[in-house]
Amino acid sequence: MAVRMEERFDGDDLDTSVWCPFYLSHWSSRAESAATYSVSDGELRLFIPPSQGLWCADRHEEPLRVSALQTGAFSGPVGSTVGQQPFVPGLTVREEQPPFWGYTPTYGRFEARMRGVVTERSMVAFWLSGIEDRPERSGEICVMEVFGSAPHDVGMGVHAFRDPALREVFETPWLDLDISDFHLYGVDWRPGRVTFNVDGRVVRVVHQAPDYPMQLMLGVFDFPARGGSDDDVPELVVSHVSGQPLQQV
Repeated sequence: MAVRMEERFDGDDLDTSVWCPFYLSHWSSRAESAATYSVSDGELRLFIPPSQGLWCADRHEEPLRVSALQTGAFSGPVGSTVGQQPFVPGLTVREEQPPFWGYTPTYGRFEARMRGVVTERSMVAFWLSGIEDRPERSGEICVMEVFGSAPHDVGMGVHAFRDPALREVFETPWLDLDISDFHLYGVDWRPGRVTFNVDGRVVRVVHQAPDYPMQLMLGVFDFPARGGSDDDVPELVVSHVSGQPLQQV
């Protein structure tokens, strides 16, 4: 049964029955993929301090650091190729992850109110990703992604990945907003259609949609090889995340 989500971060830590604070840890480990975060005063802060190490340093071609949360996770056994979001062909599991389904809806309206502190080499993002219990259930709805190198270009759309029923439809419309201020980024996901909105205003409509459960993901990413200062601390601050099942929309 589909349920409503209303996350206000009103405690002093994450609700780990809903959120997994590790980014695709099956390709590395929980120790190496753990998010740096804090929860206080009704806000989640995901950030990357100078001391945080690289993610999948020996496997991900471009050096990458990340602090991210996800509401679902699982993998096959160590040595298998069964796992969510493989970033190169033939990637194998290093640390098996038990199935975790904190919040994995199919269809509905989903929103996050958040702001980002980004530099020339960092980005913030909010997206829905197929749970990939089967490889073809891997499509993605990117609600927003913004790079510090183009702070007015808000990426949104549908990524097909390994789903043969989807086609790649992704754009970065220029929006007159300041990413460092709070804005409401949302998506209305229905059979055959995904509508993207920012601060309640429709920005674009895509006439296709994944038709299987998806998990919510929030993250801040840093790409050290792109220059800039290693002392900068990119962050994503989130004040609430909501989800309404389709029958309630």
